[in-house]
Amino acid sequence: MPILRTLQPGDEVSLEEFLLQHADTSMFLRSNWRTAGLLDEGARFQGTYVAAYLDESIVAVAAHFWNGMIIVQAPVYLPEVVQAVVAQSGRAISGISGPAAQVEATKNILGFSNRLTQLDEPEILFSLALQDLQIPEALASAKVQCRLPHLEELELLSEWCVAYNVEALGKTDTPSLRLACDRIIEARQEMGMHWVLVAGDTLVSYSAFNASLPDIVQIGGVWTPPALRGKGYAKSVVAGSLLDARSLLVKRAILFTGDNNQAAQAVYRGIGFLPTGEKYGLVLFEETQT
Repeated sequence: MPILRTLQPGDEVSLEEFLLQHADTSMFLRSNWRTAGLLDEGARFQGTYVAAYLDESIVAVAAHFWNGMIIVQAPVYLPEVVQAVVAQSGRAISGISGPAAQVEATKNILGFSNRLTQLDEPEILFSLALQDLQIPEALASAKVQCRLPHLEELELLSEWCVAYNVEALGKTDTPSLRLACDRIIEARQEMGMHWVLVAGDTLVSYSAFNASLPDIVQIGGVWTPPALRGKGYAKSVVAGSLLDARSLLVKRAILFTGDNNQAAQAVYRGIGFLPTGEKYGLVLFEETQT
């Protein structure tokens, strides 16, 4: 049987060695510990991490983060690490993410098979080597510009964040969601992890990295207002963000999107993304549940 241990500062090397074996589905875990460390004091990006060890090596990990999300990377000993991390953290559970089969199994382990969800689907995982990035003509010819947002634009971007959460993630427009979006946009601005596309003097599209590492970035939160869709803006804002990443010697980009979201899939394929063959699971529970 494995030894279960709550990770502490000093365990970073062994954690990273394990997660690198599953790099495409470990972006949140890798990015969060690098951003906030392994101590859990409830701050943004912090979480409690429980790992299963065999012969001094990590073979499974589950983390329960500040926002209630459980993230798993446990090809073995999934029940053990999930049950241990929930007991250790004492947090409410807002959702689960990780490799799709593990996410589905985690719902059962927690007794949440029938719990109401806002979103529950295995998503297609896409990957792109940034040397193969295809630049849209409008961006290449400077008909549109991709840049970091200005401070006076953050209020609008927070509104877009709310709209994205409602449309893409099934959330309800509430004061708590609006406050959460304000904080998300502020954090992304502080970390330089989001971009806007500008046509003339108008902001027309938005993209962000929801996880960022020296070698790989993960795209999330792509949003174009409905009235501006169908004009290629999403392709340009995502491509522009990846040009910035490539300039910092990042080699690859990852993203996941729903099986039924044909429009998003077309955007990503249009700049070179291809499915990896893996599915990424994302479950968000109804907020009224505890």
